[in-house]
Parts: sequence; structure tokens; C-alpha cells
Amino acid sequence: MNILKERSSMYDLIVVGGGHGGCEAALAAARMGLYTLLITINIDRIALMPCNPAIGGLGKSQLVREIDAMGGQMAKTADRTILQIKTLNKSKGPAVQALRAQIDKKEYEIEMKKVLEKTEGLELRQGIVDKILIKDGRAAGVRIESGPGFFSKSVVVTAGTFLRGRIIIGKKDYNAGRMGEYPAMDLTENLRKIGFEIDRFQTATPPRIDKRTIDFSGTIIQEGDREPLSFSFWDEEKIHNDLPCYLTYTNRKTHDVIARNIESSPIKSGMVETHGPRHCPSIDRKVINFPEKSRHPVFIEPEGAVTNEMYLQGLTTSMPAEIQQEIVNTVEGLENARIIRPGYAVEYDYVIPDQFKLTLESKRVPNLYFAGQILGTSGYEEAAAQGFIAGVNAALKIKKRRPLILTRDSSYIGVLIDDLLTKELTEPYRMYTSRAEYRLILRSDNADIRMAAYGKRIGLITDREYEMVIKKSERVSNLISRLKNIRVNPSDENNKKLKLLKTPGIVGSTNVYHLLKRPETSAGDLIEVFDSDNGSYDKKVIKQAEISIKYKGYINRQLAEVKKLSGLERFNLPDWLDYFSIKGLTYEAREKLSRVRPNTVGQASRIAGISPADISVLMMVIKQRALQRVRSG
Repeated sequence: MNILKERSSMYDLIVVGGGHGGCEAALAAARMGLYTLLITINIDRIALMPCNPAIGGLGKSQLVREIDAMGGQMAKTADRTILQIKTLNKSKGPAVQALRAQIDKKEYEIEMKKVLEKTEGLELRQGIVDKILIKDGRAAGVRIESGPGFFSKSVVVTAGTFLRGRIIIGKKDYNAGRMGEYPAMDLTENLRKIGFEIDRFQTATPPRIDKRTIDFSGTIIQEGDREPLSFSFWDEEKIHNDLPCYLTYTNRKTHDVIARNIESSPIKSGMVETHGPRHCPSIDRKVINFPEKSRHPVFIEPEGAVTNEMYLQGLTTSMPAEIQQEIVNTVEGLENARIIRPGYAVEYDYVIPDQFKLTLESKRVPNLYFAGQILGTSGYEEAAAQGFIAGVNAALKIKKRRPLILTRDSSYIGVLIDDLLTKELTEPYRMYTSRAEYRLILRSDNADIRMAAYGKRIGLITDREYEMVIKKSERVSNLISRLKNIRVNPSDENNKKLKLLKTPGIVGSTNVYHLLKRPETSAGDLIEVFDSDNGSYDKKVIKQAEISIKYKGYINRQLAEVKKLSGLERFNLPDWLDYFSIKGLTYEAREKLSRVRPNTVGQASRIAGISPADISVLMMVIKQRALQRVRSG
């Protein structure tokens, strides 16, 4: 018998939106035992990738692997739909290395929908939500435009770009959440009536062209890595089918076409007045802002294994379609390329994120959570990370268990959420490795060791999976100890071996551990040459051991800094604290602290406009009140 038919019409959790955030939220909650409803505008476009056909990249890869290490879905679905995968920044340090996978977009949608439909306790429904239902001051369900209301204990809103979405191409505009999809036109007003402060952002996407019309002889092939890889820690690494990408460049002809037609650009004509992502500017904005540049890179990326559509990364524009065609045809290799879908910009409403707690629960309405682009972010990975956290925390609260709060010294997800709640957004937020001050200890390769305990605690990682991570960590420690015990004595034979490894010989006895500290050496080579038991080590274990040894000094310094600064995180700030009554705080500090209402002094210290002097005043107030409680107690 279908378990859904046996349940009442009352849901534990309702998730609004079927994008990457909504999928992670719904799956996490259902897997934690909540009777969950996911409502989305178009049930056939679940987990759609409306922009680039890729997952991962610098900073983003860390988010995906952290979700995966705690029991999320994105990495697993990516592994099943990869067209090519590579490790970025191989020549640089481990803190900035990351996986990036080209994905078959349509297969990703199909695979994710299949996972959702097979998840016990999870129901899908098509509809446009126009109202959050409130009962006794708490979120109690939603209403859809066609009339029905659905009731629940909690609600997670992951509306993406659909709130009053507006598509712009040249001087034409129309209401849509994405190209060809209905927007949610009434939910914004409902959220305003509830009391939320709302602003507006925009983003854009490039044209797609027909693969058959490209002259690939004018481009540079970009292949994936031909070595076993996987995005998920729980999937077996393998060599994936490598569908190549291609690189070309704009040129003076391209820039001349754009300059000649610049008044037709929506960002110049005034059709678009909202802020877009600075990290991903349109080609017309690049030409305006960087007139000295003679060319800009354009990556030609496949959208799938069985489609002719190719994505032009680097050629984002919302100029009129006929001008887009002219721009494309000036690029080498694209002289005869035919546009299948024009690029466009989309404006949408978002809820200013400092109105939320670290759990992503609203401060204004209990049991109401938000995640994704509706909180001012940009990107599939950022949305998925927030959706996972929102879904997990909604489930934990319903189960009366302590919340999952990740700090910026524990994870990139912690950095993401802390930044959203404390920094003023002037553009859609995107994760970079540079945003994480402890990035050397928050690497993509060690996300399982860092995060699996959280997944175990919330019930999304099995005992067997957790045991795998514990054993991996033990093997890393054991290998480090072994490398300390493998002696290398000075001899002609050993110095000849070292010379072959392109490192100087030795004059005194040493061990492999110390040889590995040399920047030119690698653990794999040294183990192969000096360890007779070299065949028994997993390459992931070798990599972890090598990083721990080579970067020990830097890692220890970051750990010491974490320990030092974590003192501020231990001082909690009560939600009822009246900042305007605290003498010594600047007016700006009083205003911003009253608005953001940070959880800890550490979080307060990261709010723009809060000075070290303001933090000193807060510390003094907390200590005084603690002393008063002791005396009165």
C-alpha cells in the first residue's frame, strides 16, 4: 500500500520550489522521516540548470562535497550525469584546488526527479504558491494560485528567480521566472505584508548555438582529466566519458559590434537598473568597463550528450537577438554559428538575508525557512547548500532536536551563511575560495573527514559510511607515522634515486617524512621508491598525508588562529538585547546590531560598520551582566 495514501493531509514540511535548493531541502527532510511536500511551478523542470551546464569550480566544489559528506544528493546526481570532469588549479596549492564537472543538463533533471519520486514520504505537486499561511504567528502551510491550501508544521521557500520575474532581451521584456516559465507574481506582496524587507537583483545567461554550425578548427580543445574521479565521496571513482569543451576569444570586431550597438544594451538603455553578479559580467559590460582589453575568453560547452546545443560561457548578453547573432559571428570558430536560444537577463525579488537565523529560519516568523537565490545568492551550489541546511534544520526543530549550525571555521557552508547574514549584499553572492579565511583546512579533498560527523548526527550518514570515514582518517595518520619511520641513509644508490626524482641528494640520515617537506617531491613517488609496501595505500590517503606533511606549519597556524578567534564565538548575544540602551556603542553599531541581531560576538564582529571598539563595549556589557547574574543568584 502507498504510504502517502495512509498519511493525513497535514504535512510535516512543505518546500516551495523545485530547483537545486528545493531538491536538497525536500530530500533531506524526507530522509530524516518527515512527511514532505515539494510544490514547484513546472514539475517537468525540477533541478533545471538554466545557466551553465556545470557543477563545481573554485569555492563551489567545496560546497558540493560538504553537502555530499553530510548525506546530500547533488554530488551523487552529478556523478551519474557527467560529460567530463577535471581538477582545477592542479599546479597551485591544495587550498584552491577544486573539481568542476560538465553535466548533461537534461539527464541531471531526469535523474534528480527520479530520486525525488523514489524517496519514501516525499510527494511532488505542481502549482504556483501565492501565500504563506500563518497560524498563531507561525508558518502553517501555503496556498497556491488555483485555490487549494496545504498545511504543515514548517515551510521552506526556495523560489529562485521566480518572484516577480522579468525577462529582458533588448528593449523587450515580459514576466517570466525563467525563459518560457510562469513567474510567481503575488508571493512578494504576501511576504511584504508579513513584514519581510525585499529588494531586487538581476542575472543573465548567454546565447546557445547549434554545434553543427561551429568551425572547431578555429578553437582550442579543452578536455577533461583522464583519471578516475568522482564528485561524491560515496561513489566509486572512474574515468568518465570525455565530451570536450572548446576555447576561443572575442576580438576587436566583436568589441566594435558591441560598441556600435551599445545603446541597445539593456544595461545602457536603462531597461535593467538592478545589480547583477559582478563576477560574471555580460560581454557588453566587459566592453564598457575594460576598453583596453583586446579579447575576452569564450568557452564553448556542450549542454548534453545527445543535443546540438552549446553554451557560450563568457558571452553573456541581453542585447537584441539580431545583435547577439552579429556578436557571435565575429568570434573565431563561430563565424557561421547559428543561435538556437538568445541570451537574456532576468530581474527578480529577493529577501534581504539578515532577517534570518544561522539555521535559515526567519527571525520574524517561526518555522519559516528560506534558501537559495531568494536569499540573494547566485549559483546552483550555493542554493543547494542553503536548501540542505534549511531542510535539515526544519526537520530537527520538528523533532525537537538541536539545530545544525555550521561555523566559518568548520566549512564553506558556514562561511556562506555567515556572510549572507552579516555582510551587505550589493550583488548576487557567489562563493570563492578567497571568502574562506581558513581555506587551507577547509579543502575539497577533506570534506568527508570534516563533515561526516554532522551527517551521522542528523541521521543522513549511515554507520557503515561513517566508519569508512573514520578508517580513512586513521589510515592517513598511520601513513604519516610510517613515513616518519622509513629511514633513508646517504648512499650513492639512494642519492641516485633522489636525483631521478629531481630533488638533491642527502649527506646525513633522514626519513621520507622530511624528504616530503621538499616542495618538488611527491608522496606517491617517495613511497614508490623507498617503501617496499607501496601498493597498499589508497591515492586519497596518500594525498591527505602529503598535504598534512607539506603544509603542517600553515595548517597549525590556521588552527591556532581558529582557536584564538573562537573565543568570540563562545559569547552568545541574547535575542532580546536592547542595543540602543548600551552606552558606548556608535549609532551605526546600535542600528546594525538591532537589525541583524547576531547570535554571537564573533558574528557581530563581522558585520560591516562594527568597529573593534564596539566589540569591546559588547564584551564589557556581557561580562558585567554575567557578574550581575552570579551576584543575584
